Amino acid sequence: MDARGKARRTSKRAERPAAAPRALLRRRDAASERIVARLRKLCLALPAANEKLSHGEPTWFAGTGKVFAMLDDHHHAASHLSVWLPAAPDVQEALVAGDPSRFFRPPYVGHRGWVGVVLDPKPDWAAVGALAEEAYRLVAPRRLVAELDRRRR
Repeated sequence: MDARGKARRTSKRAERPAAAPRALLRRRDAASERIVARLRKLCLALPAANEKLSHGEPTWFAGTGKVFAMLDDHHHAASHLSVWLPAAPDVQEALVAGDPSRFFRPPYVGHRGWVGVVLDPKPDWAAVGALAEEAYRLVAPRRLVAELDRRRR
């Protein structure tokens, strides 16, 4: 209370814990950096694809539109580095059933058909590229899909 008997307001900002210093944030090892660089190259090769940080991880967008790939770098103590991709109906179930050591139903978006693809220790880059392209085709505007088709001819 102040001198007039009114309760003092405390700033909520003062009550919040400080953000972790950058030096304490997890750093990827060299092998993981190479995997992320290769995934980045695959994703950014698609027409008008761009990368932004979302929830602290690299995320790739089709033009100014929707997400087609999200990196998962051991999120919530997951045991692997992976990418999450939207998939056509029934694709997630088929991939997970066919190779559960390589594919999984990711949290938060798995109920919408997204598939998680394990990237460590040794991914099948042809499969990752094909799945990333299919994810892009699902969310990209028609003009960008047409551009991709022109590039593929």
